[in-house]
Amino acid sequence: MNDTKPSTLSRMWAVVILATVSCALWGSAFAFVKTGYELFGVPSDSPPSQLLFAGMRFSLAGVFVLLGTTVAHRRFPVPTHADIVPIVLLALSQTALQYAPFYMGLAHASGTNASLVQGTSAFVQITIATLIFKQERLTIRKLVGCVLGIGGVALVTLRGGGALGAWSLGGEGLVFASVVAGGFAACFMRRFGVSGDPLLLTGWQFCLGGLTLAGIGLALGGGVSPSSPAALGILSYLGMLSAVAFSLWSLLLKHNPVSRVAVFRFFIPTFGVLFSVVFLGEAVPAAQLPALLLALALIVAGTVLVNTGKDLG
Repeated sequence: MNDTKPSTLSRMWAVVILATVSCALWGSAFAFVKTGYELFGVPSDSPPSQLLFAGMRFSLAGVFVLLGTTVAHRRFPVPTHADIVPIVLLALSQTALQYAPFYMGLAHASGTNASLVQGTSAFVQITIATLIFKQERLTIRKLVGCVLGIGGVALVTLRGGGALGAWSLGGEGLVFASVVAGGFAACFMRRFGVSGDPLLLTGWQFCLGGLTLAGIGLALGGGVSPSSPAALGILSYLGMLSAVAFSLWSLLLKHNPVSRVAVFRFFIPTFGVLFSVVFLGEAVPAAQLPALLLALALIVAGTVLVNTGKDLG
């Protein structure tokens, strides 16, 4: 069903462009989710309402993916019997188990801490792919690249030089749980997407996972109250960014090893800072610019090291 030639999406320029676009979209999500909580009247102490909001977002993302796939291929993507198990596993790992703890944890974690925890996702995905799924080898080159990337993420998120503040299991702990679930989801997509249609799997798992989150939220008494048309605009943007980012990511995972793609996730916190500056008006003091540039250099170096050169072990 996928008409894109594997050789195209396996080329480095395609990986760089598509992975960077995906990470830029994900980097914008932190600010817009926080804004969405405000516009939809979602309290920080109401996990059911947070789950309902997340479910609405991902159900909408699923609709966007399925509609886009229908337009591109001129027929609606109907899953076969062989697609059912992959869709259920992806809905659980990539949507329900990844974003239920993320949305609840984000309500109790600072943006800095959440970004730092999310910045470890590339290392987590590579570790799960190599040690658990055995989809590739864990080499010294990949480890060094991940260390450089995590160092860059730390510089980005701690650019103010302040303390991290209190960490909690209900905040940063839940965000890290979402990172682990996302690592398994990436490996599942790599495994199932090779022989199946990643866009069909992405669209249907979003719908199933989103409806599951929304259903749990409603069953537990959650509710949302959009305060203005801007609220619907925020929700639409969040649904769109998920649809586009995950569709591109799943296509890349179909044609590339997990490590080659996952390492770009180190750029997410950097994009988060850039979007905060551009769209939220947060100023970056001139004294912090050298640290940000060094952080970007470390992330680029780590990404290049994972994707080029000979393995050292």
